[in-house]
Amino acid sequence: MVTRSAGARTAAGEAPSAVRSDGDVPVTIPRGPAREAAEDELSKPMYHENDPSPLRRLLDWVWERVGDLLDAAAGATPGGWVGLAVVALLVVLLLTGLRLRMGALRRAPGTGGSAALFDDRPRSADQHRAAAERHADAGRWSEALQERMRALVRSLEERALLDPRPGRTADEAAAEAARALPGHAEALYAAALAFDEVTYAERPADRAAYIRLRDLDHAVRRSRPRLADDRATAETTGATTGGDAA
Repeated sequence: MVTRSAGARTAAGEAPSAVRSDGDVPVTIPRGPAREAAEDELSKPMYHENDPSPLRRLLDWVWERVGDLLDAAAGATPGGWVGLAVVALLVVLLLTGLRLRMGALRRAPGTGGSAALFDDRPRSADQHRAAAERHADAGRWSEALQERMRALVRSLEERALLDPRPGRTADEAAAEAARALPGHAEALYAAALAFDEVTYAERPADRAAYIRLRDLDHAVRRSRPRLADDRATAETTGATTGGDAA
């Protein structure tokens, strides 16, 4: 008589059987209860002590997806992984160059830091000039430029060419001063732009930028302002001349 082993019976799809210790006929366990017993046994904590944590499984899944994307990109790039590395390096160099060339994005007034030209410590124009020179002597050109711009605007306020107004920005001061000093309008706007770039865009100033602003401060101090009476006289003269010519 031919008999089959327990392994052969299992491979054939029969449920495993348990052999009694007394050598009698083995007891066959139905497939359903056998599967449930195996699942219950494998669900015990002792079999899962070394399983990865949910976070580790999530990270593994993310890295697999990243790897798939990189493999796809390398396959589509001439030169494979070497070509992909060269492209990535070029992108990094391009972004770095743009950052150095353009500086940080200029912050709008009120979005970060103070947009006002002056702080809460009122100082005279001479005090601002002295502070600017101290910074310049130490090679701190950005701080020197800021103090020189404040000195220029404070000087215009002391001469009553600008009304003292808290919260005034460099752009506003330049626009107001240009009406009284039209001959310096372009230089005033350039000075305000330099102040904004140093203060808000965090672009460092250099000695040349500070010297230009210092020279403008000296020139403005020696300039005769164009007052409202002068403008009215010029308009009246122009109108009279035009009438005579007619």
